[in-house]
Amino acid sequence: LLQLGQHQCLAGLKRLLLNVSRAVTRDVLITFSPTAGPSRLNTTEKGKAGTIHLPRELFRSLSSQTVRVVVTVLNIQQFGMFKEANQTAKVLDNTVVGITVGESSISGLQEPVQLTFTHRELPQSVTPQCVFWDPSKGLAGGWSSSGCVTQPGDNRTVCSCDHLTFFTLLLTQALDGSTAKALLAVATAGCGVAMAFSIFTIAFCIFIRCRFRLEETVCINLGLHMNLMGSLFLLNLAFLLNTGLSGRTHPRTCRVLGGLTHYCLLCCFTWMALEGCQLYLLFVKVLGIYIPHYLGKLCLVGWGFPVLVVGVAGGLGSYGEYNIHTTDQQVIAHLCWITSEHLLLHYITNCGYFGLIFLFNMAVFGVVTQKSCSLQGTGAVQGYRKPWKVALGAAGLFCLLGATWALEFLTYGISSAPMVYLFTILNCLQGIFIFIWLVILYYPKAKEPTGSLSYIIRHDKTITASQ
Repeated sequence: LLQLGQHQCLAGLKRLLLNVSRAVTRDVLITFSPTAGPSRLNTTEKGKAGTIHLPRELFRSLSSQTVRVVVTVLNIQQFGMFKEANQTAKVLDNTVVGITVGESSISGLQEPVQLTFTHRELPQSVTPQCVFWDPSKGLAGGWSSSGCVTQPGDNRTVCSCDHLTFFTLLLTQALDGSTAKALLAVATAGCGVAMAFSIFTIAFCIFIRCRFRLEETVCINLGLHMNLMGSLFLLNLAFLLNTGLSGRTHPRTCRVLGGLTHYCLLCCFTWMALEGCQLYLLFVKVLGIYIPHYLGKLCLVGWGFPVLVVGVAGGLGSYGEYNIHTTDQQVIAHLCWITSEHLLLHYITNCGYFGLIFLFNMAVFGVVTQKSCSLQGTGAVQGYRKPWKVALGAAGLFCLLGATWALEFLTYGISSAPMVYLFTILNCLQGIFIFIWLVILYYPKAKEPTGSLSYIIRHDKTITASQ
């Protein structure tokens, strides 16, 4: 505010200065609104503007006989102030209310200061939260709710805080209690199903490799699929351990569990990227380059690269307890994950990393689809002429490349609950889709020489099968 100088007439910044005697006999009431600014209670119609309730205790602790009460209503959209890094919640009306009494910092009040924010009826998926600006949070400051209690209502929210500073009301997207419990139950059951089919898929790949004489390229592909399903198995296991143990673990154990969950997630994403790279080599390069110990090097990347990321994140102290709240501020789940103070790490290592993988894999998927259609026209692979096999093959390949995880980018917003359901269910079924796809794709090919990889390569040097 000091940078604003004497330009107090700027649009969006409105202040009210009151000289209040130390020996006040009643509480001080002030109104504020984004348009009218702060004023005495008798000059603004009550109910259409927010109110500030300053208790008498606030003035008794001051040494001077007369103090100056300064109330500032600031439109942060116009001034570009109070911007927290990686902030996903929305500030109500872009309005921040600052309160100062006297020249000293005031905190630890027994009788709290009450701010009432008026607003329209909020959607079911939006949670209001009273926060204040904490300059010591992060590198440039951030919003904190410490010392503030939120009392939500239909058309107003009351914030009771034990100190004075700049306050606002954050609106965050959240799930109601029943929806959150249902999603948690679906995710828990789905993880069990996904783990079972991950084991089935690994066993099937081992059976194919041992039962039939396969070429080296097919064995490498099966090894890739086994590693991907192994990473999915570990991710689902880590999630079950997380939801079952996180609320009762030591903070150090919680940090380890959070790092383990993050590691398993990054392994899944990395193996999905390696699946895309392998498809690119098969369909574009057509095995024109021999790489010694190819599968071993892929394992080094798939399991080793996430170790580096998690090691750096753990060194920064990024893992700890993460709570999932409902719209009524109830904690529905305790997770050991990346803490709220390090959300930037989540957006870079998870959202950003997967976003790049998704774009690459979808480009590969387009090439695979185009060449598969060309292959259908030549009649090289007879089994793929049936439409249902084509559909299942496309769906399985879609899941193999991790496309179902892209629904996470659509789970933000007022209508996000259906997308969250869809995201949870499809990712729980990812292992089933891959298992069915592998059975249809590999087992007939292993028995029929004319459907093998070498047969197709010999008949068309520019197109290869999707094994």
